[in-house]
Amino acid sequence: MRKTITDLQSMKQKKELIVALTSYDFQIATIIDSVCDFVLVGDSLGNVFQGNETTLNVSIENMIYHGSIVSRAVKESHLCIDMPFMSYQSSTEDALRNAGRIIKATGAESVKLEISFDSLDTINKLSNAGIPVVAHVGLCPQSFNMYGGYKKQGKNKSEQEYIYTLSKEAEINGASILVIEGVPENLANKITKSLKIPTIGIGAGKKCDGQILVTEDLLGLTPSPHPSFVKNYSNLRATIKKSINSYKNEVKKNKFP
Repeated sequence: MRKTITDLQSMKQKKELIVALTSYDFQIATIIDSVCDFVLVGDSLGNVFQGNETTLNVSIENMIYHGSIVSRAVKESHLCIDMPFMSYQSSTEDALRNAGRIIKATGAESVKLEISFDSLDTINKLSNAGIPVVAHVGLCPQSFNMYGGYKKQGKNKSEQEYIYTLSKEAEINGASILVIEGVPENLANKITKSLKIPTIGIGAGKKCDGQILVTEDLLGLTPSPHPSFVKNYSNLRATIKKSINSYKNEVKKNKFP
């Protein structure tokens, strides 16, 4: 049985750290499911799977397609699906319709939104409709064009106050979990201590209630350079290339099959 929002929230109370990773395909999902507490079908598939510079071209159809595939593999972890760019920003009605479509089509337990203060009513409406919301603050990749790239947030006092207050308001309006990306550790720690809901960090230091990474990054499948917070636990890119070269050499020398 998959972990629920309540299960993840109780992990915070027990001070048990949450292990989270991304997945876009069946094979990776089957491997990480029994190891993770939380699996995210992220719109980062725009970068990792589609080869785009940003996540902005990812569609709801893309998220449903990959979410449905991963859903067939995930039996134990909590499954969350990203809502892609412009699927929830235009109106709360669009957000509710699109979130409901994603949940019904994929069987996921929650959706994730990159939020601003304009998103608070949307969080409230979704949670009141029975759709758990994972709110994403700090560095929000869908705001790539506003930032002029992927840039750390919370660099000064005003930015930190904005992110902290937004995080508190997200919880008040019904967010079930908070993802904190690309902010100083002291800010992530302050937010984590002030909230009852769990925080999951990425590039936000060690003080969150859990951590998430792009699976292909930690496995060394994606090409360098990686974000500074990424740790490569393997170099599968080199391993795969070596294996394929071995196959190539055997075919060329008529040793295979």
